[in-house]
Amino acid sequence: MTRKAEKTAAFIIETVAPIFNKNGYAATSISDITKATGLTKGAIYGNFENKEQLAVAAFKFMVKSLMSEIVKHMNKSDSPIEKLLLISDFYRNYYLYTNKMGGCPILNVGVDANNQNSYLLEKVRIIIQRIQDQLATIIEDGIEIGEISTEVNAMNAAKRIDTMIQGAVFMTYTMDDDFYMKDMMNLVDKMINEELRV
Repeated sequence: MTRKAEKTAAFIIETVAPIFNKNGYAATSISDITKATGLTKGAIYGNFENKEQLAVAAFKFMVKSLMSEIVKHMNKSDSPIEKLLLISDFYRNYYLYTNKMGGCPILNVGVDANNQNSYLLEKVRIIIQRIQDQLATIIEDGIEIGEISTEVNAMNAAKRIDTMIQGAVFMTYTMDDDFYMKDMMNLVDKMINEELRV
């Protein structure tokens, strides 16, 4: 791919990512994409094999943007237990942050793709697994340095934390009320301090 083609593809992804995220795969038409980008249908398909390939690229772009912000916030501390608390701290303002993106990409694409697009759904599952693996690694690091109890099953705890977060994201967006997010993050902190911390 030439440098110009790479720039065009990146421009298309960045422009249409919030549209796919907000409207969903099925509801985003090729005319929505051409209108938003100012490019022809031929120019879109010259860079992407089909709409599905573009939707996956858009989803990956949204998740990468989001994850880089979480990692930046989490890396304010080297302590595994503090990293976990910084993750919940980030999610306290998640509703405001993701509103600009058209909502939570993991929730939106996961719900949209379920029963409709198995390829996209598989991409969401891979991201969720990656998030849970990263959480489990932080917990294992905490166990190793004596910050987290050796009784803790790292993957089970990671899945529980992620489930609490994703459930709160769903309720916050469904009810248009960030009480759910803030309240659940208090419970995540309680779990970290009472069940994980030595």
